[in-house]
Amino acid sequence: MTIRLYDTSARQIRDFTPLQPGCVSIYLCGATVQAAPHIGHIRSGLNFDIMRRWFEYRGYDVTFVRNVTDIDDKIIAKSADQNRPWWAIGYENERAFNDGYHALGCLPPTYEPRATGHITEMVEMMRGLIERGHAYEADGNVYFDVRSFPGYLELSNQELDNLQQPSGAGETGKRDPRDFAMWKAVKPGEPSWETPWGRGRPGWHLECSAMAHKYLGTAFDIHGGGLDLVFPHHENEIAQAKAYGDEFARYWVHNAWVTMSGEKMSKSLGNSVLVSEMVKRWRPIVLRYYLGTPQYRSMIEYSEEALREAESAFARIEGFVQRVVEKAGVVEPSAEVPLAFAEAMDDDLGVPQALAVVHTTVRQGNSALAADDKEAAVARLAEVRSMLGVLGLDPLDPQWAGEGDRGEDLHGVVDTLVRMVLDQREAARARKDWPTADAIRDQLGQSGLVIEDSPQGPRWSLGPR
Repeated sequence: MTIRLYDTSARQIRDFTPLQPGCVSIYLCGATVQAAPHIGHIRSGLNFDIMRRWFEYRGYDVTFVRNVTDIDDKIIAKSADQNRPWWAIGYENERAFNDGYHALGCLPPTYEPRATGHITEMVEMMRGLIERGHAYEADGNVYFDVRSFPGYLELSNQELDNLQQPSGAGETGKRDPRDFAMWKAVKPGEPSWETPWGRGRPGWHLECSAMAHKYLGTAFDIHGGGLDLVFPHHENEIAQAKAYGDEFARYWVHNAWVTMSGEKMSKSLGNSVLVSEMVKRWRPIVLRYYLGTPQYRSMIEYSEEALREAESAFARIEGFVQRVVEKAGVVEPSAEVPLAFAEAMDDDLGVPQALAVVHTTVRQGNSALAADDKEAAVARLAEVRSMLGVLGLDPLDPQWAGEGDRGEDLHGVVDTLVRMVLDQREAARARKDWPTADAIRDQLGQSGLVIEDSPQGPRWSLGPR
């Protein structure tokens, strides 16, 4: 079956046909590194990680570019407020983003260019646009003339006469208030680079157009990002790139937000949930399950209850995996995922429908275990592992090795202590002191542990919160 994706520019789901057979090129707008990431930021990287994994499963060679915006108004403002170099703030937060991506199991991008490393490419693009009559210099700024590009606003489906273009301080000399800045003239105390039009720094939109051109060429398959980037960022990227002569992206794919109380999660609202704090409270694989399993175009309303539900759902999958491994040893993933799973993923990355196939297979595997049908249980686990691998959620993958508990460093200590208590419970059971045995299990349960009696003896696991 052909992979199909919702294309924002076409406003419909389209069959995916790559520019180059067997290859997929993806550009994702990555982090603006003015602060550490919250889970809303990481959702975008995670959604496109799943897309990439699915393309690779389908046999494509994927080139995945995710940029870093390491210079912008907010970074400069924080530099002044904190009396720290702008580049130090950017690098610190870039590392925090990469730590977050890694913690949640995202594969590293093929290329991860920084904006400040591509000033030469930006100057070249501006020079070409000025020569073609699509841009002009004024007071040391360089602006894009939106009326010079007939296709402007087709992505966001707006009317030019009704447009309210965001503008920053110092953007003087515009011929039309709707024109947007590609280059901003130097201001006292701000970082700047030399250009034919004077010293200054790049505008946000120019950065991505130049970097996509450098790493993916004049045309590429998929441009991705959060829904909030459709306008002005992606609209302005398109104008710059196409006016420069590039075909640019052939498909536009946007993920929805993580919301709190119906509002987009953002630092400005003061409702962000930092990844660095969340991974202390929740297992990273559970966070990946929570953020990655809803359909990428649907909003996620953040709540502790929803996270607990995700934790419980994933615990059912993990429990099945653990039981089969105890019975039969490690089972390798099957070469192919079940047909229903593949059909769901081919249909605009239908992860919720694909996940339903995972849970159905787990139930079938549990039934096989109950019937002592080892062969069937092993077969179901092989299928489950292949599906979870595509989603980046295989608990047996080295990415998650040792992550099954909440406190890897303490696992050995906790296990020893719990085993001592379980030995006391087994002694009580041996002497038929059922009240004492039950009391021990109840006390362990109140501590958050689940005790399961198996043919190999009692085992413990952490229960839902």
